[in-house]
Amino acid sequence: MKTSSKSEIAHQRASEWLRTPRISHPVGLYSRRGGAEAWKRTPSVERKLAAIFAADVAGYSALMGRDEVGTLRTLTAYRVIADRLIASHRGRIFNTAGDSLLADFASAVDAVQCAVAVQDAIAKENADRRADEQMRYRIGIHVGDIMVQGDNLFGDAVNVAARLEALSEPGAICVSGVVRDHIGTKLPLSLTDLGEQQVKNIAQPIKAYQIRSDTSPTATPGLGSSLPLPDKPSLAVLPFQNMTGDVEQDYFVDGMVEEITTAISRLRWLFVIARNSSFTYKGQTIDVKRVGRELGVRYVLEGSVRKAGQRVRITGQLIDTATGAHIWADRFDGALDDIFELQDQIAGSVVGAIEPKLRQSEIERTARKPTESLDAYDLFLRALAQAYLNTEQTICEAISLSQQALSIDSSYAPAAALIGWCRLAQRVQGWGSVSDADVTEVISLARQAIESAKEDSETLWMAAFTISAFAGDHVAAATAIDRALVVNPNSTGAWMARGWVYCYQNQPVPAITAFERAMRLSPLDPRSFHIMAGRALAHVVAGQYSEAIEWADRSLSELPRYGPAIRTKVVACVQMGRIAEAQESLARMTELQPGLTIAKFRAYAARNFPPELLAIYIDGLRKAGLREG
Repeated sequence: MKTSSKSEIAHQRASEWLRTPRISHPVGLYSRRGGAEAWKRTPSVERKLAAIFAADVAGYSALMGRDEVGTLRTLTAYRVIADRLIASHRGRIFNTAGDSLLADFASAVDAVQCAVAVQDAIAKENADRRADEQMRYRIGIHVGDIMVQGDNLFGDAVNVAARLEALSEPGAICVSGVVRDHIGTKLPLSLTDLGEQQVKNIAQPIKAYQIRSDTSPTATPGLGSSLPLPDKPSLAVLPFQNMTGDVEQDYFVDGMVEEITTAISRLRWLFVIARNSSFTYKGQTIDVKRVGRELGVRYVLEGSVRKAGQRVRITGQLIDTATGAHIWADRFDGALDDIFELQDQIAGSVVGAIEPKLRQSEIERTARKPTESLDAYDLFLRALAQAYLNTEQTICEAISLSQQALSIDSSYAPAAALIGWCRLAQRVQGWGSVSDADVTEVISLARQAIESAKEDSETLWMAAFTISAFAGDHVAAATAIDRALVVNPNSTGAWMARGWVYCYQNQPVPAITAFERAMRLSPLDPRSFHIMAGRALAHVVAGQYSEAIEWADRSLSELPRYGPAIRTKVVACVQMGRIAEAQESLARMTELQPGLTIAKFRAYAARNFPPELLAIYIDGLRKAGLREG
């Protein structure tokens, strides 16, 4: 992997010279000894705003390794072309190093027009050469304030341009968000949003775009074009490779992809490309970055199918098209006895597995964005990341970020639902009191979210859980969660919430089934402690106290301070006659919730516990030693 372009090396060398004692501070060096007279004698460095154009040859070392003389001859010829075009677009070359060059332009429009012209001219020259002899440039452009020292230029703007050049694909142009803003609609360009890029030696992330000219004679329409990314996470499910050795199994492989595409399309927070567009790539060698540009998607899901006898193995990989990084990969094995049932099972498993990975990838991408450019969606993702950390401080931060999102868009249902979830976390983990005003607010927000987010499974289940826990309205909660499972039958959160509500409705068997489904869909889910605690409660409802203790302990191994799991263990231990163990757990419980009494617990739990379950808990807590209050 190339760590520094030669254009950057040239800049670094010049910067080292600039830092020697001969060079003054950029705005002049003031000497305390010499006062104003010394300041006057010290020359200041001239500054100006410029568009910096950085270019070098992709794979130059490999080309030289194959044919030094031929590569040098080609480079010389291509430099004549590039130098001429830079001059004709009113640019000036101020530094070169081997196959790289740095130029400055007074206008961003001139710099981009020059870059397009250079790439077009080089592409025409390459058309007559063998593939292993073709030489292609990467070009990066940035606009910024730079320092002038003689014929040379210095400053972060030069470094950023060099870093953008390193991000560019061979034969392409990568520009900063500043350049995009400068060119506006002045040029007939298609831009692909590469998102925020954290580059070496630059503190703030750089917004990057890849561009091509729609008027370029070398550009091909249709599949060669670039589409902008939509305003939400986007994904294409590509045709899977049929590696069964039997072309007649294509129908099965294609059916698998169609089932997965349909299942993923139920995730309303995702933009999913239709099957017909994705299948235009069938039989081709896939370049995921090209697919990302041509379909306008941030992620692709690709895979393969193998068969041995009556067994089949499906592999899948989720890839970020901007970086080519693998976000998730897994394999699924099954019998071919019922092909269509196997398709359903694998489609569900894939969706359940990649949804949290997509969420995490989006959270990480948003975390790199400058604070001033955040919208309601970005703020919600940041809030979600804080909620996952599940500490007193991060839960408070998640509430604050969600409230900021609502201040931008008062109807943004995901943020409204998340506030309720966070308030519940505060209550059950003893992080201060949740006031009556807070409870009234979260119930109102949750009901609004359920009304406005009928196609968003995550928002539906989260809001439903809020009204179940805080308002005791289990019927409305169950209805909303069932709706969430229609929208996305593979939602881990919805199955988890459904399990808790089943418990509150005194239905332990379907509750246990729901918790099992949640754990199967996302075995590494950050909410696993909550799922396990719910399963412990379900076993108490079923009168299976030994199993309840086991699941409570598993929950507490994930989160030792989780109140509902501790409480359930107290009750189950009492029922098993393990009083000393129950008392030990009660001591932990009252440490987390000072001032807790039987009366206070009754007032809290009466809203959501059925009478039979409430009686079991009151009896267990009393026998363990909780005072009446």
